[in-house]
Amino acid sequence: MSEWHVERLGRRGDGVAVGPAGRALAPLVLPGEVIEGDAVEGRIAGPRILTPSADRVRPVCGHYRACGGCSLMHASDGFTTAWKRHVVETALAGQGIQARVGDMHVSPARSRRRAVLSGRRTKKGALLGLHARASDVVVDLVDCHVIRPQIQSALPLLRQIVQAGASRAGELSLTVIHGPAGLDVAVTGGKPMDPALFQTLAGLAEAGDLARLDWDGQAITRRPPALPMGRAQVVPPPAAFLQATAEGEAALCGAVQRFVGGARRIVDLYAGIGTFTLPLAEAAQVHAVEGLAAPLVSLDAGWRAADGLQRVTTEVRDLARRPLLADELDRFDAIVIDPPRAGAAEQARQIAASGVRKIAFVACDPVNFARDARILADGGLKLTQLVLVDQFLWSPHVELVAEFCRR
Repeated sequence: MSEWHVERLGRRGDGVAVGPAGRALAPLVLPGEVIEGDAVEGRIAGPRILTPSADRVRPVCGHYRACGGCSLMHASDGFTTAWKRHVVETALAGQGIQARVGDMHVSPARSRRRAVLSGRRTKKGALLGLHARASDVVVDLVDCHVIRPQIQSALPLLRQIVQAGASRAGELSLTVIHGPAGLDVAVTGGKPMDPALFQTLAGLAEAGDLARLDWDGQAITRRPPALPMGRAQVVPPPAAFLQATAEGEAALCGAVQRFVGGARRIVDLYAGIGTFTLPLAEAAQVHAVEGLAAPLVSLDAGWRAADGLQRVTTEVRDLARRPLLADELDRFDAIVIDPPRAGAAEQARQIAASGVRKIAFVACDPVNFARDARILADGGLKLTQLVLVDQFLWSPHVELVAEFCRR
């Protein structure tokens, strides 16, 4: 085996190691460490640590070495926070943008309220958990340090659901959301529904006190799984996207509200189920734009049932293919945008061409955000504040909210 020196971490959390064969990626290592292993196709699988970093800590989870859900549990909290800050600063510097990064809001352990789990039937029962690193093998979870205790305690019930409804050859995907009404579970990839399966699933939902169990689009609902969005209550569609932790959502919403404060007419792009729209409607009229109809139906119903909110309108529109044009944007005083990981280059060009003076930009990929920030800067918008939010503890992911103001 060869010795390697770990130079740095790549933005996905793997170490970039230098050795006799050049450079290779290695998992579960830290900068400055000396490791031993053989590189195959540019990767060192299962490196042995010869000289550990002072930032190395003992992982708290017994699943850590196998499970692909976390990749930085071997690093100290201080190292992880500094590294994520550096990832954002480096991405922006690569586009010629300097910005002061404010404090990072870090969600605590066992706070993830939304988890997407995989399930497989076996001869003896069922496996339920996350995939192993770079593998389709399901690591059966016993104790996860990321998810909320309410999801943790439901794992035995969820295994029963897998055992009842998975084919021997297939894999189920279970999106589990914990909210005030209880657990909302959406399953895809299961056996076709028939009366016997429905009866079994309904019995399991009753036994586990689930708020809703959705089976490939067929809902077994016992009570509406409503979630608070400001003053409103929203019943999301099954498997809906929402911020991973309530703490992270509060930090993101707080920053967005500060950055567009005082605006009377706001457009919320990639609005989803109303994470930002509905709290903003407490002080401003909001037009919510989203590519999928179902989230906007939920958003609209929540707005109509709430008291004291200003007018909210909705529009189904694929913003990647049909971004709002500059003259459409000019009807608003401020823009909130929360695009997917790929960013929103075309929409950013239209924002840059508009005359809107306040933008709150929420992003989950620093490199694509930096590209879009460059487009906005070239259009006369200055990045004035930046807040980082870490909802994905022990992972390389980091989210941010940026304030842009027109010069």
